[in-house]
Amino acid sequence: MNAQPLMKETPFTPEGPQPLVREIAAGAAYPVDALGPLRAAVEAVQGVTQAPVAIPAQSALAVASLAVQGFADVQTLGGTRPTALYALTIARSGERKSACDAPLMAALRDHEREQAKAQRDAMQSWAKAQRDAMQSWANAHALWKGERDRILLEARKGKGEKRTAAQADLEALGAEPEAPPSADRTVTEPTFEGLTKLFAHGQPSLGLFSDEGGQFLGGHAMNSENRQKTLAAFNDLWQGNPIRRTRSGDGHATLFGRRLAVHLMVQPGVARAFLSDPAAADTGFLPRFLICEPPSAIGTRMQANAKRDETALASFGARLRDILETPLPMEPETRELEPRTLELAPEARALLVGFSDAIEGAQAPGGNLAHISGTASKAAEQAARIAGVLTLWRDLQAPKVEARDMADAIDLAQFYLSEASRLASAALVSTEIDRAEALRRWLLDGWTEPEVLVRDVVRLGPNPLRESPKARAALGILEKHGWLVPLEAGTVVRGAARAEAWAIVKVAADVV
Repeated sequence: MNAQPLMKETPFTPEGPQPLVREIAAGAAYPVDALGPLRAAVEAVQGVTQAPVAIPAQSALAVASLAVQGFADVQTLGGTRPTALYALTIARSGERKSACDAPLMAALRDHEREQAKAQRDAMQSWAKAQRDAMQSWANAHALWKGERDRILLEARKGKGEKRTAAQADLEALGAEPEAPPSADRTVTEPTFEGLTKLFAHGQPSLGLFSDEGGQFLGGHAMNSENRQKTLAAFNDLWQGNPIRRTRSGDGHATLFGRRLAVHLMVQPGVARAFLSDPAAADTGFLPRFLICEPPSAIGTRMQANAKRDETALASFGARLRDILETPLPMEPETRELEPRTLELAPEARALLVGFSDAIEGAQAPGGNLAHISGTASKAAEQAARIAGVLTLWRDLQAPKVEARDMADAIDLAQFYLSEASRLASAALVSTEIDRAEALRRWLLDGWTEPEVLVRDVVRLGPNPLRESPKARAALGILEKHGWLVPLEAGTVVRGAARAEAWAIVKVAADVV
Protein backbone atom coordinates (compact mmCIF):
# COMPACT_ATOMS: atom_id res chain seq x y z
CA MET A 1 0.00 0.00 0.00
CA ASN A 2 1.17 3.46 -0.79
CA ALA A 3 1.54 5.69 2.22
CA GLN A 4 -0.80 8.66 2.31
CA PRO A 5 1.08 11.96 2.08
CA LEU A 6 1.14 13.91 5.32
CA MET A 7 -1.22 16.90 5.28
CA LYS A 8 0.34 20.13 6.37
CA GLU A 9 -1.64 21.78 9.17
CA THR A 10 -2.77 25.32 8.27
CA PRO A 11 -2.02 27.69 11.13
CA PHE A 12 -5.01 29.52 12.63
CA THR A 13 -5.00 33.25 12.09
CA PRO A 14 -7.49 35.16 14.21
CA GLU A 15 -9.70 37.56 12.31
CA GLY A 16 -9.06 40.46 14.63
CA PRO A 17 -11.56 43.02 15.88
CA GLN A 18 -14.63 43.59 13.75
CA PRO A 19 -16.42 46.90 13.05
CA LEU A 20 -19.35 47.70 15.27
CA VAL A 21 -22.53 47.43 13.23
CA ARG A 22 -26.17 48.25 13.87
CA GLU A 23 -28.07 45.03 13.24
CA ILE A 24 -31.65 45.85 12.20
CA ALA A 25 -33.96 42.92 11.64
CA ALA A 26 -35.81 42.79 8.33
CA GLY A 27 -39.43 43.89 8.42
CA ALA A 28 -42.50 41.95 7.43
CA ALA A 29 -43.84 42.15 3.89
CA TYR A 30 -46.39 44.92 3.39
CA PRO A 31 -49.93 43.42 3.33
CA VAL A 32 -50.87 45.01 0.02
CA ASP A 33 -53.88 42.72 -0.37
CA ALA A 34 -55.37 44.43 2.73
CA LEU A 35 -55.61 47.81 0.94
CA GLY A 36 -59.01 46.91 -0.47
CA PRO A 37 -60.17 49.60 -2.92
CA LEU A 38 -56.72 51.25 -2.91
CA ARG A 39 -54.80 48.13 -3.87
CA ALA A 40 -55.00 48.40 -7.67
CA ALA A 41 -53.62 51.95 -7.74
CA VAL A 42 -50.81 51.08 -5.31
CA GLU A 43 -49.77 48.08 -7.39
CA ALA A 44 -49.94 50.21 -10.53
CA VAL A 45 -47.51 52.76 -9.06
CA GLN A 46 -45.24 50.02 -7.77
CA GLY A 47 -45.28 48.34 -11.18
CA VAL A 48 -43.98 51.51 -12.85
CA THR A 49 -41.50 52.67 -10.20
CA GLN A 50 -40.54 49.22 -8.85
CA ALA A 51 -40.05 50.92 -5.51
CA PRO A 52 -40.92 49.07 -2.29
CA VAL A 53 -44.70 48.68 -2.32
CA ALA A 54 -44.98 50.23 1.14
CA ILE A 55 -44.05 53.66 -0.26
CA PRO A 56 -47.02 54.05 -2.65
CA ALA A 57 -49.22 52.32 -0.08
CA GLN A 58 -48.43 55.03 2.47
CA SER A 59 -49.16 57.72 -0.12
CA ALA A 60 -52.48 56.16 -1.11
CA LEU A 61 -53.68 55.83 2.48
CA ALA A 62 -52.71 59.42 3.29
CA VAL A 63 -54.34 60.85 0.15
CA ALA A 64 -57.51 58.85 0.77
CA SER A 65 -57.58 60.06 4.37
CA LEU A 66 -57.29 63.69 3.26
CA ALA A 67 -60.10 63.18 0.76
CA VAL A 68 -62.64 61.63 3.15
CA GLN A 69 -61.76 62.97 6.62
CA GLY A 70 -64.10 65.95 6.35
CA PHE A 71 -67.17 63.86 5.63
CA ALA A 72 -67.33 61.39 8.51
CA ASP A 73 -65.76 60.45 11.80
CA VAL A 74 -65.59 56.79 12.75
CA GLN A 75 -66.78 54.89 15.78
CA THR A 76 -63.96 53.34 17.81
CA LEU A 77 -63.91 51.39 21.06
CA GLY A 78 -63.10 54.63 22.87
CA GLY A 79 -65.63 56.91 21.22
CA THR A 80 -65.99 58.70 17.90
CA ARG A 81 -62.73 59.77 16.28
CA PRO A 82 -61.64 61.47 13.01
CA THR A 83 -60.68 59.37 10.00
CA ALA A 84 -57.47 61.42 9.76
CA LEU A 85 -54.24 59.40 9.41
CA TYR A 86 -50.66 60.44 10.15
CA ALA A 87 -48.07 58.51 8.09
CA LEU A 88 -44.26 58.51 8.23
CA THR A 89 -42.32 56.76 5.45
CA ILE A 90 -38.59 56.19 5.96
CA ALA A 91 -36.54 55.65 2.80
CA ARG A 92 -33.16 56.87 1.68
CA SER A 93 -32.46 59.08 -1.31
CA GLY A 94 -32.98 57.25 -4.59
CA GLU A 95 -35.85 55.03 -3.40
CA ARG A 96 -38.24 56.95 -5.73
CA LYS A 97 -40.38 58.44 -2.97
CA SER A 98 -41.43 61.38 -5.13
CA ALA A 99 -42.11 59.13 -8.12
CA CYS A 100 -44.48 57.05 -5.97
CA ASP A 101 -46.22 60.05 -4.46
CA ALA A 102 -46.75 62.11 -7.62
CA PRO A 103 -49.22 59.91 -9.56
CA LEU A 104 -51.36 59.34 -6.46
CA MET A 105 -51.38 63.08 -5.71
CA ALA A 106 -51.94 64.14 -9.34
CA ALA A 107 -55.71 64.57 -9.15
CA LEU A 108 -55.36 66.52 -5.91
CA ARG A 109 -52.76 68.84 -7.42
CA ASP A 110 -54.98 69.35 -10.48
CA HIS A 111 -57.92 70.15 -8.22
CA GLU A 112 -55.89 72.72 -6.28
CA ARG A 113 -54.69 74.39 -9.48
CA GLU A 114 -58.18 74.51 -10.94
CA GLN A 115 -59.68 75.92 -7.77
CA ALA A 116 -56.99 78.59 -7.58
CA LYS A 117 -57.46 79.42 -11.24
CA ALA A 118 -61.18 79.74 -10.56
CA GLN A 119 -60.49 83.00 -8.74
CA ARG A 120 -58.92 84.69 -11.75
CA ASP A 121 -60.03 82.91 -14.91
CA ALA A 122 -63.20 84.34 -16.46
CA MET A 123 -63.25 81.93 -19.43
CA GLN A 124 -65.33 79.38 -17.55
CA SER A 125 -68.57 80.21 -15.82
CA TRP A 126 -67.63 78.82 -12.42
CA ALA A 127 -64.28 80.55 -12.63
CA LYS A 128 -65.97 83.85 -13.45
CA ALA A 129 -68.18 83.47 -10.39
CA GLN A 130 -65.14 82.97 -8.24
CA ARG A 131 -63.36 85.95 -9.80
CA ASP A 132 -66.44 88.09 -9.31
CA ALA A 133 -66.52 87.03 -5.68
CA MET A 134 -62.89 88.10 -5.30
CA GLN A 135 -63.59 91.44 -7.02
CA SER A 136 -66.69 92.01 -4.93
CA TRP A 137 -64.68 91.40 -1.80
CA ALA A 138 -61.92 93.76 -2.95
CA ASN A 139 -64.46 96.52 -3.65
CA ALA A 140 -66.32 95.96 -0.40
CA HIS A 141 -63.08 95.87 1.55
CA ALA A 142 -61.84 99.11 -0.02
CA LEU A 143 -65.12 100.88 0.82
CA TRP A 144 -65.14 99.45 4.34
CA LYS A 145 -61.54 100.50 4.98
CA GLY A 146 -62.12 104.01 3.57
CA GLU A 147 -65.19 104.55 5.70
CA ARG A 148 -63.47 103.16 8.79
CA ASP A 149 -60.45 105.42 8.28
CA ARG A 150 -62.77 108.45 7.89
CA ILE A 151 -64.64 107.63 11.09
CA LEU A 152 -61.40 107.16 13.04
CA LEU A 153 -60.00 110.43 11.74
CA GLU A 154 -63.13 112.32 12.84
CA ALA A 155 -63.00 110.60 16.21
CA ARG A 156 -59.40 111.67 16.76
CA LYS A 157 -60.26 115.29 15.91
CA GLY A 158 -63.45 115.44 17.92
CA LYS A 159 -64.35 115.19 21.60
CA GLY A 160 -67.27 114.06 23.70
CA GLU A 161 -70.37 113.63 21.55
CA LYS A 162 -68.36 113.35 18.33
CA ARG A 163 -66.36 110.44 19.74
CA THR A 164 -69.55 108.75 20.94
CA ALA A 165 -71.06 109.18 17.48
CA ALA A 166 -67.90 107.78 15.87
CA GLN A 167 -68.14 104.73 18.13
CA ALA A 168 -71.70 104.18 17.00
CA ASP A 169 -70.68 104.61 13.36
CA LEU A 170 -67.95 101.99 13.76
CA GLU A 171 -70.41 99.54 15.26
CA ALA A 172 -72.84 100.21 12.42
CA LEU A 173 -70.06 99.71 9.87
CA GLY A 174 -69.68 96.12 11.04
CA ALA A 175 -66.82 93.64 10.76
CA GLU A 176 -64.22 93.66 8.02
CA PRO A 177 -65.43 91.76 4.90
CA GLU A 178 -63.89 88.29 4.65
CA ALA A 179 -61.84 87.26 1.63
CA PRO A 180 -62.86 84.14 -0.32
CA PRO A 181 -61.29 81.05 1.29
CA SER A 182 -57.97 79.73 0.01
CA ALA A 183 -58.31 76.80 -2.41
CA ASP A 184 -55.18 75.05 -1.09
CA ARG A 185 -55.78 71.63 0.42
CA THR A 186 -52.15 70.81 1.28
CA VAL A 187 -49.14 72.40 2.98
CA THR A 188 -45.53 71.22 3.11
CA GLU A 189 -43.68 73.08 5.87
CA PRO A 190 -46.13 75.03 8.05
CA THR A 191 -45.59 76.73 11.37
CA PHE A 192 -48.34 76.27 13.91
CA GLU A 193 -49.37 79.90 13.42
CA GLY A 194 -49.41 79.53 9.64
CA LEU A 195 -51.45 76.34 9.82
CA THR A 196 -53.92 77.97 12.19
CA LYS A 197 -54.32 80.95 9.88
CA LEU A 198 -54.91 78.68 6.90
CA PHE A 199 -57.53 76.73 8.85
CA ALA A 200 -59.20 80.03 9.79
CA HIS A 201 -59.31 81.48 6.28
CA GLY A 202 -59.03 78.44 4.05
CA GLN A 203 -60.28 74.89 3.83
CA PRO A 204 -61.30 73.15 7.08
CA SER A 205 -59.80 69.84 5.85
CA LEU A 206 -56.07 70.00 5.08
CA GLY A 207 -53.11 67.71 4.49
CA LEU A 208 -49.47 68.15 5.50
CA PHE A 209 -47.73 66.25 2.71
CA SER A 210 -44.00 66.37 1.98
CA ASP A 211 -41.63 64.04 0.14
CA GLU A 212 -38.85 65.95 1.95
CA GLY A 213 -40.31 65.65 5.43
CA GLY A 214 -37.01 66.54 7.02
CA GLN A 215 -37.74 70.15 6.08
CA PHE A 216 -40.71 70.09 8.45
CA LEU A 217 -39.12 68.00 11.21
CA GLY A 218 -36.01 70.16 11.11
CA GLY A 219 -37.78 73.44 10.38
CA HIS A 220 -39.06 76.42 12.36
CA ALA A 221 -42.17 74.65 13.64
CA MET A 222 -40.08 71.92 15.31
CA ASN A 223 -37.18 73.94 16.69
CA SER A 224 -36.54 74.00 20.44
CA GLU A 225 -38.70 77.10 20.95
CA ASN A 226 -41.76 75.87 19.03
CA ARG A 227 -41.56 72.10 19.29
CA GLN A 228 -43.78 71.62 22.32
CA LYS A 229 -46.68 73.75 21.05
CA THR A 230 -46.42 72.17 17.57
CA LEU A 231 -46.56 68.65 19.00
CA ALA A 232 -49.51 69.57 21.21
CA ALA A 233 -51.37 71.19 18.29
CA PHE A 234 -50.90 68.17 16.03
CA ASN A 235 -52.02 65.84 18.80
CA ASP A 236 -55.18 67.90 19.24
CA LEU A 237 -55.89 67.84 15.52
CA TRP A 238 -55.45 64.06 15.40
CA GLN A 239 -57.97 63.76 18.22
CA GLY A 240 -60.41 66.14 16.52
CA ASN A 241 -60.08 68.72 19.30
CA PRO A 242 -60.56 72.42 18.55
CA ILE A 243 -57.55 74.62 17.79
CA ARG A 244 -57.06 77.27 20.46
CA ARG A 245 -54.71 80.15 19.78
CA THR A 246 -53.99 83.17 21.96
CA ARG A 247 -51.65 85.96 20.89
CA SER A 248 -51.16 89.48 22.23
CA GLY A 249 -51.80 91.13 18.85
CA ASP A 250 -54.60 88.92 17.53
CA GLY A 251 -56.41 88.07 20.75
CA HIS A 252 -57.91 84.63 21.36
CA ALA A 253 -59.39 82.39 18.68
CA THR A 254 -60.90 78.92 18.78
CA LEU A 255 -61.45 76.91 15.61
CA PHE A 256 -63.78 73.93 15.80
CA GLY A 257 -64.28 71.16 13.28
CA ARG A 258 -60.89 71.10 11.54
CA ARG A 259 -59.16 67.97 10.21
CA LEU A 260 -55.55 67.27 9.23
CA ALA A 261 -53.99 64.30 7.39
CA VAL A 262 -50.20 63.94 7.39
CA HIS A 263 -47.67 62.10 5.23
CA LEU A 264 -43.98 62.81 5.76
CA MET A 265 -41.32 61.02 3.72
CA VAL A 266 -37.94 61.22 5.42
CA GLN A 267 -34.45 59.81 5.04
CA PRO A 268 -33.17 57.36 7.69
CA GLY A 269 -30.85 59.84 9.39
CA VAL A 270 -33.69 62.31 9.96
CA ALA A 271 -35.98 59.51 11.06
CA ARG A 272 -33.51 58.18 13.66
CA ALA A 273 -33.34 61.59 15.31
CA PHE A 274 -37.13 61.86 15.28
CA LEU A 275 -37.70 58.32 16.57
CA SER A 276 -35.24 58.85 19.43
CA ASP A 277 -36.65 62.25 20.44
CA PRO A 278 -38.12 61.83 23.96
CA ALA A 279 -40.52 64.76 23.41
CA ALA A 280 -42.00 63.14 20.30
CA ALA A 281 -42.60 59.87 22.16
CA ASP A 282 -43.59 61.23 25.59
CA THR A 283 -46.18 63.67 24.22
CA GLY A 284 -47.84 60.89 22.20
CA PHE A 285 -46.96 62.55 18.89
CA LEU A 286 -44.85 59.68 17.54
CA PRO A 287 -47.32 56.90 18.52
CA ARG A 288 -49.97 58.58 16.37
CA PHE A 289 -48.00 57.85 13.19
CA LEU A 290 -48.25 54.84 10.90
CA ILE A 291 -44.51 54.28 10.42
CA CYS A 292 -42.66 52.00 8.04
CA GLU A 293 -39.14 51.63 6.69
CA PRO A 294 -39.30 49.18 3.77
CA PRO A 295 -36.20 47.30 2.56
CA SER A 296 -34.37 49.05 -0.25
CA ALA A 297 -35.14 48.09 -3.86
CA ILE A 298 -32.13 49.93 -5.30
CA GLY A 299 -30.21 47.67 -7.66
CA THR A 300 -33.21 45.51 -8.57
CA ARG A 301 -35.41 47.98 -10.48
CA MET A 302 -34.86 46.86 -14.06
CA GLN A 303 -36.86 48.71 -16.72
CA ALA A 304 -37.46 45.42 -18.50
CA ASN A 305 -39.63 44.43 -15.52
CA ALA A 306 -41.67 47.64 -15.36
CA LYS A 307 -45.44 47.27 -15.71
CA ARG A 308 -47.94 50.00 -16.50
CA ASP A 309 -51.60 49.99 -15.55
CA GLU A 310 -53.03 53.32 -16.63
CA THR A 311 -56.59 52.12 -16.00
CA ALA A 312 -56.01 51.65 -12.27
CA LEU A 313 -54.36 55.06 -11.90
CA ALA A 314 -57.10 56.76 -13.93
CA SER A 315 -59.73 55.12 -11.75
CA PHE A 316 -57.97 56.28 -8.58
CA GLY A 317 -57.67 59.82 -9.92
CA ALA A 318 -61.33 59.92 -10.96
CA ARG A 319 -62.45 58.72 -7.54
CA LEU A 320 -60.26 61.29 -5.80
CA ARG A 321 -61.62 64.08 -7.97
CA ASP A 322 -65.22 63.01 -7.31
CA ILE A 323 -64.66 63.20 -3.56
CA LEU A 324 -62.79 66.52 -3.71
CA GLU A 325 -65.58 68.07 -5.75
CA THR A 326 -68.24 66.91 -3.30
CA PRO A 327 -69.17 69.82 -0.99
CA LEU A 328 -67.91 69.33 2.55
CA PRO A 329 -70.54 69.29 5.30
CA MET A 330 -69.82 72.53 7.16
CA GLU A 331 -71.41 75.48 8.91
CA PRO A 332 -71.27 78.28 6.30
CA GLU A 333 -70.29 81.18 8.55
CA THR A 334 -67.56 79.55 10.67
CA ARG A 335 -66.59 76.88 8.11
CA GLU A 336 -66.72 74.34 10.93
CA LEU A 337 -66.93 70.79 9.60
CA GLU A 338 -70.00 68.82 10.59
CA PRO A 339 -69.01 65.21 9.82
CA ARG A 340 -71.46 62.42 10.46
CA THR A 341 -70.54 59.34 12.50
CA LEU A 342 -69.64 56.15 10.66
CA GLU A 343 -70.85 53.29 12.85
CA LEU A 344 -69.29 49.84 13.13
CA ALA A 345 -71.32 46.85 12.00
CA PRO A 346 -71.59 44.24 14.82
CA GLU A 347 -69.20 41.88 13.04
CA ALA A 348 -66.69 44.68 12.49
CA ARG A 349 -66.88 45.69 16.14
CA ALA A 350 -66.33 42.09 17.26
CA LEU A 351 -63.17 41.88 15.14
CA LEU A 352 -61.90 45.15 16.59
CA VAL A 353 -62.57 44.02 20.16
CA GLY A 354 -60.60 40.80 19.58
CA PHE A 355 -57.69 42.75 18.10
CA SER A 356 -57.72 45.27 20.93
CA ASP A 357 -57.70 42.58 23.62
CA ALA A 358 -54.80 40.75 21.97
CA ILE A 359 -52.77 43.98 21.78
CA GLU A 360 -53.59 44.85 25.37
CA GLY A 361 -52.29 41.48 26.58
CA ALA A 362 -49.04 41.91 24.62
CA GLN A 363 -48.35 45.18 26.48
CA ALA A 364 -48.10 43.47 29.88
CA PRO A 365 -44.62 43.41 31.52
CA GLY A 366 -42.50 40.98 29.52
CA GLY A 367 -44.90 41.08 26.58
CA ASN A 368 -43.59 41.60 23.07
CA LEU A 369 -45.20 45.06 22.87
CA ALA A 370 -44.29 46.30 26.34
CA HIS A 371 -41.49 48.46 24.90
CA ILE A 372 -43.91 50.40 22.66
CA SER A 373 -46.99 50.60 24.84
CA GLY A 374 -47.72 54.16 23.65
CA THR A 375 -48.01 53.01 20.04
CA ALA A 376 -49.67 49.70 20.91
CA SER A 377 -52.37 51.41 22.97
CA LYS A 378 -53.47 53.30 19.84
CA ALA A 379 -53.40 50.29 17.48
CA ALA A 380 -57.12 49.48 17.78
CA GLU A 381 -58.04 53.10 17.11
CA GLN A 382 -55.68 53.17 14.13
CA ALA A 383 -57.43 50.08 12.77
CA ALA A 384 -60.83 51.79 13.12
CA ARG A 385 -59.55 54.92 11.37
CA ILE A 386 -58.06 52.91 8.49
CA ALA A 387 -61.30 50.94 8.19
CA GLY A 388 -63.21 54.22 8.01
CA VAL A 389 -60.96 55.50 5.23
CA LEU A 390 -61.33 52.31 3.18
CA THR A 391 -65.09 52.33 3.68
CA LEU A 392 -65.59 55.98 2.68
CA TRP A 393 -63.23 55.71 -0.29
CA ARG A 394 -65.41 52.92 -1.62
CA ASP A 395 -68.69 54.69 -0.78
CA LEU A 396 -68.82 58.21 0.66
CA GLN A 397 -72.40 57.57 1.79
CA ALA A 398 -71.73 54.20 3.45
CA PRO A 399 -73.72 53.96 6.72
CA LYS A 400 -71.27 51.72 8.58
CA VAL A 401 -67.96 49.90 8.50
CA GLU A 402 -68.39 46.28 7.45
CA ALA A 403 -66.35 43.31 8.61
CA ARG A 404 -64.30 43.01 5.38
CA ASP A 405 -62.89 46.52 5.71
CA MET A 406 -62.24 46.07 9.43
CA ALA A 407 -60.39 42.79 8.78
CA ASP A 408 -58.21 44.52 6.19
CA ALA A 409 -57.63 47.48 8.50
CA ILE A 410 -56.56 45.18 11.34
CA ASP A 411 -54.03 43.50 9.04
CA LEU A 412 -52.63 46.93 8.15
CA ALA A 413 -52.60 48.12 11.76
CA GLN A 414 -50.81 44.91 12.77
CA PHE A 415 -48.16 45.55 10.11
CA TYR A 416 -47.58 49.11 11.31
CA LEU A 417 -47.38 47.88 14.89
CA SER A 418 -44.73 45.32 13.94
CA GLU A 419 -42.79 48.06 12.13
CA ALA A 420 -43.00 50.32 15.19
CA SER A 421 -41.71 47.48 17.36
CA ARG A 422 -38.88 46.70 14.95
CA LEU A 423 -37.79 50.31 14.58
CA ALA A 424 -37.99 50.95 18.32
CA SER A 425 -35.73 47.93 18.87
CA ALA A 426 -33.41 49.20 16.14
CA ALA A 427 -33.26 52.59 17.85
CA LEU A 428 -32.30 50.82 21.10
CA VAL A 429 -29.62 48.80 19.30
CA SER A 430 -28.36 51.97 17.68
CA THR A 431 -28.04 53.66 21.09
CA GLU A 432 -26.19 50.67 22.54
CA ILE A 433 -23.83 50.55 19.57
CA ASP A 434 -23.15 54.26 19.91
CA ARG A 435 -22.25 53.77 23.57
CA ALA A 436 -20.01 50.83 22.72
CA GLU A 437 -18.27 52.90 20.07
CA ALA A 438 -17.67 55.69 22.60
CA LEU A 439 -16.18 53.12 24.98
CA ARG A 440 -13.97 51.63 22.24
CA ARG A 441 -12.56 55.05 21.41
CA TRP A 442 -11.93 55.78 25.07
CA LEU A 443 -10.16 52.48 25.64
CA LEU A 444 -7.89 53.03 22.64
CA ASP A 445 -7.24 56.74 23.10
CA GLY A 446 -7.68 57.54 26.78
CA TRP A 447 -7.02 54.36 28.78
CA THR A 448 -3.42 53.28 29.33
CA GLU A 449 -3.89 49.95 31.14
CA PRO A 450 -3.88 46.66 29.17
CA GLU A 451 -6.99 45.42 31.01
CA VAL A 452 -10.29 46.98 31.95
CA LEU A 453 -12.88 46.35 34.67
CA VAL A 454 -16.52 47.33 34.85
CA ARG A 455 -15.76 49.73 37.69
CA ASP A 456 -13.06 51.42 35.57
CA VAL A 457 -15.69 52.32 32.99
CA VAL A 458 -18.24 53.43 35.59
CA ARG A 459 -15.72 55.65 37.42
CA LEU A 460 -13.64 57.03 34.56
CA GLY A 461 -15.26 56.15 31.23
CA PRO A 462 -17.53 58.16 28.91
CA ASN A 463 -20.38 59.94 30.70
CA PRO A 464 -23.20 57.88 29.14
CA LEU A 465 -21.63 54.73 30.69
CA ARG A 466 -21.38 55.84 34.31
CA GLU A 467 -23.90 53.17 35.37
CA SER A 468 -23.01 49.48 35.74
CA PRO A 469 -25.72 48.01 33.46
CA LYS A 470 -24.80 50.40 30.61
CA ALA A 471 -21.08 49.83 31.11
CA ARG A 472 -21.50 46.05 31.20
CA ALA A 473 -23.66 46.11 28.03
CA ALA A 474 -21.04 48.15 26.15
CA LEU A 475 -18.23 45.86 27.31
CA GLY A 476 -20.26 42.87 26.13
CA ILE A 477 -20.68 44.37 22.65
CA LEU A 478 -16.94 45.05 22.38
CA GLU A 479 -16.24 41.48 23.49
CA LYS A 480 -18.63 40.14 20.86
CA HIS A 481 -16.84 42.14 18.15
CA GLY A 482 -13.34 41.10 19.25
CA TRP A 483 -12.16 44.35 20.82
CA LEU A 484 -12.01 42.78 24.28
CA VAL A 485 -10.96 39.28 25.42
CA PRO A 486 -12.50 38.01 28.69
CA LEU A 487 -9.98 36.91 31.31
CA GLU A 488 -10.50 33.85 33.49
CA ALA A 489 -12.06 34.48 36.88
CA GLY A 490 -9.32 35.00 39.46
CA THR A 491 -6.85 36.59 37.01
CA VAL A 492 -4.68 39.11 38.84
CA VAL A 493 -5.18 42.58 37.42
CA ARG A 494 -3.38 45.54 38.96
CA GLY A 495 -2.41 43.58 42.05
CA ALA A 496 -5.73 41.86 42.84
CA ALA A 497 -7.61 38.75 41.68
CA ARG A 498 -10.62 39.79 39.64
CA ALA A 499 -13.90 37.94 39.19
CA GLU A 500 -14.47 39.72 35.88
CA ALA A 501 -12.01 41.55 33.64
CA TRP A 502 -11.12 41.96 29.97
CA ALA A 503 -7.89 42.33 28.04
CA ILE A 504 -7.95 45.12 25.49
CA VAL A 505 -7.04 44.26 21.90
CA LYS A 506 -4.81 47.07 20.63
CA VAL A 507 -4.70 47.58 16.87
CA ALA A 508 -2.84 49.86 14.51
CA ALA A 509 -4.18 53.40 14.22
CA ASP A 510 -5.08 52.98 10.54
CA VAL A 511 -7.37 50.07 11.39
CA VAL A 512 -9.67 52.16 13.56
